[in-house]
Amino acid sequence: MTVAHVREQTAADAVEVMFLESARFYRLLRTNPKFDVILAQLRAAIAEQRSLQITLTRPEGDIIAEAST
Repeated sequence: MTVAHVREQTAADAVEVMFLESARFYRLLRTNPKFDVILAQLRAAIAEQRSLQITLTRPEGDIIAEAST
């Protein structure tokens, strides 16, 4: 998926992620053990205009579990 925007809120338990291929909002939870790594991947994908393979915690869910190139 192609990352369109990452929206962070300082007091939130997650960041919202928007992708060009979907009108939905996805969330990356701060409790995810890989939070910092995934967030860096998302930001790099925006900067480099490249897509990522996104794995969700459950089918048709909105919680991001992992991201990879």
